[in-house]
Amino acid sequence: MKQPDEVLFYIGTYNSKEKEAILLGALNEDTGEMRVLGGQKGIENPSFLALNGKGTVLYAVSEQDEGEVHAFAVEAGTGALQPLGGKGTDGGAPCYVSVSPQDDYIFVANYSGGNVNAFPVNADGSLGNMSGQVKHQGSGIRQDRQDAPHTHSVLPDSTGGRVLVCDLGIDQVLIYRLEDGKLVTHREVDLPPGSGPRHLAVHPSKQWIYLINELNSTITVFANNEQQGELKLLQSISALPESYTAGSDDTAADIHVSPCGRFLYASNRGHDSIALFYIDTATGLLKPGDWVKSGGRTPRNFAIIGGMLLAANQDSGNIVSFRIDNDSGRLIPTGNELEAASPVCIIPLPQ
Repeated sequence: MKQPDEVLFYIGTYNSKEKEAILLGALNEDTGEMRVLGGQKGIENPSFLALNGKGTVLYAVSEQDEGEVHAFAVEAGTGALQPLGGKGTDGGAPCYVSVSPQDDYIFVANYSGGNVNAFPVNADGSLGNMSGQVKHQGSGIRQDRQDAPHTHSVLPDSTGGRVLVCDLGIDQVLIYRLEDGKLVTHREVDLPPGSGPRHLAVHPSKQWIYLINELNSTITVFANNEQQGELKLLQSISALPESYTAGSDDTAADIHVSPCGRFLYASNRGHDSIALFYIDTATGLLKPGDWVKSGGRTPRNFAIIGGMLLAANQDSGNIVSFRIDNDSGRLIPTGNELEAASPVCIIPLPQ
């Protein structure tokens, strides 16, 4: 049972459907202590999760050769999950799911399928039949990773009228209009060859969008014209320290902006760190701040929860908590960690 000084969060993992692959965790916001309250069986490799705006429905991809996406009703107060069924994604290895601001559609990116889906949401949060799909074409210069399209994330804008898709395989961010449940091409934004665009983070002001590029471990800063659905390149900066020589194991993973809009964080696998960048609140440009070891191996996803940051270390099977310094944004280890098998996604429940 949740304690008064705890907040709830979900953990997506690489685990079989016979095991509790979605975990319900609790974080003590004062100490950084974490514990597991329960788990959900019946879904294979729920590697990415998303909540609707009210926190009443959780969506989870099932990352397997024949991909699926599942919906779960969230019990108020306890966070317990009740299955609402799932749908096939017509593509392999779905790795990202997001929800429209109106909670009326969800979107899924299929990594090995190279396709993106739109599903309407029913009144109870369950999923209707797929209403729209796009399949990308092309390849990139890295034949080991870019032999084909690999959609890695899909993020709706604040109006719900457009969605932005990162395709690691073809070095593009593609912008689609959502028209009657269909995805219609609006714009394509090219990245330098071999970048491998992965995830996006939107500044609270919506003036800027930040892109983490997996393959060359860089962060791209865009000016965001949401009204026109346009992105203008402002800056590209390494996600790694200037003194560090990157190796083949170094791949950037996740990116988030602090709610105050002054700090940006990024996770680096191989270097096994969480990077801090300072955001110029007049221009949106980044300045390197600090790198802190993630407390484990292969920090894939992380989440900012109140004044804490939780880092999910996939290959060491642990989640580590850090306190965020209010003034400097620096991450201070709390000394607490939580064991979890192959944790790859953390989603906090709205308080």
